[in-house]
Formats: sequence, structure tokens, C-alpha cells
Amino acid sequence: MSTKFPLDHFEQLQTPFYYYDLGLLRATLKSICAESKKYGYKIHYAVKANANHRLLNEINAAGLGMDCVSGYEVQCAIDNGFGQNGIVFAGVGKTDWEIELALAANIECFNVESVPELEVIDALARKTGKTANVALRINPNVDAHTHHYITTGLDENKFGIYTWDLENVLNVVQRLKNVNLIGLHFHIGSQITDMEPFRELCSRVNELQKWFESHGVKLTSINVGGGLGVDYSNPDINEMPDFASYFGTFHKFLELRPGQQVHFELGRAVVAQCGSLISRVTYVKNGRQTKFIIIDAGMNDLIRPALYQASHKIQNLSASGAEEKYDVVGPICESSDCFGKALLLPQTKRRDIIAIRSAGAYGEIMASRYNLRKFAPTYYSE
Repeated sequence: MSTKFPLDHFEQLQTPFYYYDLGLLRATLKSICAESKKYGYKIHYAVKANANHRLLNEINAAGLGMDCVSGYEVQCAIDNGFGQNGIVFAGVGKTDWEIELALAANIECFNVESVPELEVIDALARKTGKTANVALRINPNVDAHTHHYITTGLDENKFGIYTWDLENVLNVVQRLKNVNLIGLHFHIGSQITDMEPFRELCSRVNELQKWFESHGVKLTSINVGGGLGVDYSNPDINEMPDFASYFGTFHKFLELRPGQQVHFELGRAVVAQCGSLISRVTYVKNGRQTKFIIIDAGMNDLIRPALYQASHKIQNLSASGAEEKYDVVGPICESSDCFGKALLLPQTKRRDIIAIRSAGAYGEIMASRYNLRKFAPTYYSE
């Protein structure tokens, strides 16, 4: 069900704007739920990918919980009714007010990343007469083979508890009275399209399970995070990831104990392909060696290409036929404000409508007002 763009409608709208295909989002959620339910897996949506209210309504209705990495995201989860499906809270720098908010909301679990954090959660829980469920986020030292800005599972990264410190961490957990250790949490990175890193993660989880069992600890929750990538080059051919292979990999290689539940935290894989950034050509400029398509969307509307050197499929919705090579750039006063170089596109003219695909994740949510530009509005397929 390739995304259909209502070009006649788009031409009446002021650009740039974000456009969401809700039909594709629902189909993606249906696939996630069907494949995960085969194994009894529980899915939490990583809200950092996109917190658009209409999208959150669809995600909540599908029964997903929410994965949060700030107190503001916890409040978003509460406000949008995700408490009924389960809220988990990760992040290396949880402040007191964020922890207190999560405690008051009786969230499902804190994914804890350090001994000092454990001690603060225990102290704040004790003040309110509560016991906080915690999972230890362990850094498994697994290379996700992705961009170095979005890998999170190596010893060099700031995230998680290092395996060499586990003995000390377990001693601390066992002396604290207001935290309840229920499980382990992992996240090795983002935009992972090869199943091998996930198989390696399963092996590390299996080893760590045995270590905790040897220390008399029984766990009920194994949270393997997210990180599943999407096809940015062919969004119409591969509208959603291969969820069957993804969940099947964990079913095949993860050695669970009776009564354990596996949790996932998917973000990009849920929303990336349903969103596009729609822009209009302001100018076509001849350079010495290339032609520039200058559009009215900028890196403030979609920062991934500038920040990660990410590549998105770019389409001219207004033109077809003979192609030329263009650099597609925005109006921001930065040379990094470039969406693609030497792209083959139909001969393009001023006011043509341009779609930058797969912008549903880390597009709208990372937008800024750099150059004092306004935030782009949103439109939907229905």
C-alpha cells in the first residue's frame, strides 16, 4: 500500500509541512502486534521518535506501552493514556523531579543505568512509601555496526552499567529496601538492519542470565530495547521492516526462563515510513559543477542529514520524464543544510512539490526554530 500523495491538495497548502499516512501507520502496528503476539512479547513505543498526538492515539489504541527517556516524555505518556499499557523509563540523567513524577504515576519499570541512580530512586521512593520496580540497563559491549552517534551498546558509550561492575551493582541493589529488581534492560543502537547484532545480543543476554542465576537472582523481565531499522532508500518497496524475522530472531536465540516476559522498545520502525516532509522548490540555481534545487524546508525541519549524514529518498511530486543531477538544499545559513547530493530527479522548476520520505521518525520531534523559522504544521491522510 504505497503512500499516495494528494498533489492537488498539497498545491493549495503553504509549505513546508509534515504529512502522515495513517493507513500505513495502522498497517505497521497491525504487523507488529501480529508478529509479537506469536511469542507473547510486550511492545513499548519509543516516544522520542515522534510525539505527534494523532500518531500517539493510533499507537495507544493498538495496545503498545511507552518507552520514555525524560520526565517530559513520562508526562506525555500519562497525558495520552499509556499508563494502562505500561510505561518504562530509561535515561542516564534522570533528575529528582522526573523520578518523583514516575513514582507518583506508578510506572511499570525504571531502566536504571548507574549505582548513584539506584540510590536516588531508593531514597525518593522511601520518602513516599513506595517500592520502585527496576531493571538494570546493562551495556553488553555489542557492536550494532551503525552510525557512531547512534550506537549505544559499547563500553565506550555513556549508557548502561558495565559488566565489570555487576558484582558491585548487585550488592547495592540487595541492600536497598525500596527498589525491586525485576529484570535486565539492553539497547545496542539504532537503524540496525542486519539481524546478526540482535543474535549477538541474545548470546550476551543468555550469558548474563546465567551469571545472575549463579548469584541467586531470579528475573521476570528481559527488555531487549529497540533499534530495528527501516529502508530509507526504498520506502515504497519496503514500507515496514521484516517484523517476522526480527521477533523470530529473539524467539530462536533468547534462552528464557519460565514466567519471563520479553519487552521491546520500537520507535523508528513504527513511525518512520508513514511520515514525509513536504516542501516546495524556491529556486533552481546553476552552479559551476552542479545544479542546486533550493527548497523551503531546512535542516531545522529535518536534521538527520546534517547531524548523521543520513540519506532520505527525495521525490519531485510535480514532474516526471527526463532526469538531471541535482543537489537538494535548504535555506538555512549552514553548508550542512543539504538533503542530498548528485540526485537524479526529473527536470525541476520553481514551485514544484518535493517529498522527503521516511521522515516520520526524528523529523518533527527534532525540529527547531533555528534562523527563527516557524515550526512546520502537520497534515494527515484522513
